[in-house]
Amino acid sequence: MSTFRKLSSWYAAAGLFLICLAAFGFMLSAARTDSAIDDELAHIPAGYGYVHNLDYRLNPEHPPLVKALAMLPVMLFLNPTFPTTTAAWQSEVNGEWDMGYQFLYNSGNNANQIIRTARIMPILLTLLAIVLVYLFALRLMGPWWALLPAFLFGLDPSILANGHYVTTDVGAAFGFLLGTYFFVRFVEAPTRKNLWLAGITFGIAQLTKFSTPFLVPLFLFVLGVLWIRDLTKMQRKEALRIGGRYLKNVFLIFLIGYLLIVYPAYFLFTLHYPVAKQASDTAAMLHSFAGGPGPAGTLCHGARCLADADIWMAGNPVLRPFAEYLLGILMVLQRVDGANTIYFLGHVVPSGGPIYFPLLFLLKEPIPTLIIVIFALLLGAWWAFKKAWAAPRRIIHNVLEYASSHFANFTMGSLIVLYWGYSMHAPLNIGIRHVIATFPFIYILSAGVWKKWITRFSIPTAATFLGFAAGIARSAATILIKYALLVGLLVWLFLETLFAAPYFLSYFNEFAGGTMNGYHYVTDSNYDWGQDLLRLKAWVNAHPEVQKIAVDYFGGGNPRYELGNKEVDWYSAKGNPADQGIHWLAVSVNTLELATQPLGPGQSRSASDTYAWLTAVRPPTPGMGNVPPPDFRIGTSIFVYHL
Repeated sequence: MSTFRKLSSWYAAAGLFLICLAAFGFMLSAARTDSAIDDELAHIPAGYGYVHNLDYRLNPEHPPLVKALAMLPVMLFLNPTFPTTTAAWQSEVNGEWDMGYQFLYNSGNNANQIIRTARIMPILLTLLAIVLVYLFALRLMGPWWALLPAFLFGLDPSILANGHYVTTDVGAAFGFLLGTYFFVRFVEAPTRKNLWLAGITFGIAQLTKFSTPFLVPLFLFVLGVLWIRDLTKMQRKEALRIGGRYLKNVFLIFLIGYLLIVYPAYFLFTLHYPVAKQASDTAAMLHSFAGGPGPAGTLCHGARCLADADIWMAGNPVLRPFAEYLLGILMVLQRVDGANTIYFLGHVVPSGGPIYFPLLFLLKEPIPTLIIVIFALLLGAWWAFKKAWAAPRRIIHNVLEYASSHFANFTMGSLIVLYWGYSMHAPLNIGIRHVIATFPFIYILSAGVWKKWITRFSIPTAATFLGFAAGIARSAATILIKYALLVGLLVWLFLETLFAAPYFLSYFNEFAGGTMNGYHYVTDSNYDWGQDLLRLKAWVNAHPEVQKIAVDYFGGGNPRYELGNKEVDWYSAKGNPADQGIHWLAVSVNTLELATQPLGPGQSRSASDTYAWLTAVRPPTPGMGNVPPPDFRIGTSIFVYHL
């Protein structure tokens, strides 16, 4: 039996390897063909400044881990010119975008070589996240069933899309997984070793994305539920003692994470950041936070006190690493409150509202994944309802008992509910990437329900042997049918991902009309993030009749760098390029949607920015999100018109 278990584990490990190999192949292919997306233009120079100059003046809105890891191979193997004499570095406050253009396109560097090399580490981090999904599930459902959530996560088009860019969203999924996994291990086995591991991994999580501070209230909440359960089962004095131990342990986890991981990382990356510039930059970036500073000589008010404290800390040589970390959190809060103008469901709006993320999940997740997740949700809810119906007075008791006996599941479920609840309330709606940190937990919980449903074996109670044997056969056949259904869904998912390659960012399922039609519903980082500029270059090179092309591009690439003198920078207010003898126009579909679609309440734009001249010569067909039909389409997101 022991040999069988070892062989089974080895075969399961081989399955995990194949999942990782497929994910690696998909991401590597896309990384080599996608141009720089919008956020990479800021993240790449920022990360290089961290590791090469030990200076954090760029992009403090995001923690350093993914950016710094991405730039290590760039620094070690390419050693590009880093233009620190430019105004973007010397005098601008957080001149990340200008520095990105200078570093990649105006300093004699090979921009595409830098971008492709930088993407190696995010790809590897995504593979680590897949392995961590497997390890988390392994503790709950064994080696074979743990492959199910690893497969769902590793072959998810949204994960493959964001996993090969120098951005922080899949890094956040890794951070949440890592911090939650070791926190659960500590609560279930509160040894000193597990305490240190929980603290260290909590600290690492804080370096991935500024959504991971959400782990603080999450840990406090789930431990609070355990404490309430203790209050119902023991004397108050004993329960208070246990509650105090919970509080002490979670405080130690936070202390270890912040003092031993966050502070040293920020200390290193601010080492050569002049104290005076850090203080002045911090004051400038937080000037408008929470209404701005009060009159001289008055005390701060409300949330403004955080900004004032951060500005003071930035000028303190000892506290300034923490000041830079806190600055990032405050910038995120400031940005979330400000929202973004987006195209969503036929209108240009400041926010998609509470339906934004649920609808995107339904439209951008592959249908087989939706079947697995929604079936698990409904079946789990049905089981819970039946239990509650059988004993309505014990609902609270049963919830508390479940939190104690299934602590990992309860923690993951709490994270999903609380995180999605906050995200649906927040007005910052620029992509499904902002909730993919919850995908690993959704898939692990779904896999657990499917395992319970499939492997449930009914023992017949027939009076005769033949009846008993027939009952056994029926139960076995039912299980085989269920397995076949699941395998069929996974094959479907693999084929969906295969056919979507390499356009993972723009992937939409058949409910939305497929990948080529997703822009009708929503754009921005869900569809068009600038990833198709290299494909436009290949198209122009393959069409010698295109001597000049006007380009209105949204993204992190540089059309002039890629297209040379054939490119003419363009935008709507310049009018029809044909009037200047340029008979080709390339426009990013995100730009077209924002320019041509009806405005939502409170939105406005200049008449010169509406591409009215284009819609006059090339009227859109009726229907939601329709833009002037192009003569050629580059990848998924750049529309080319012959004028």
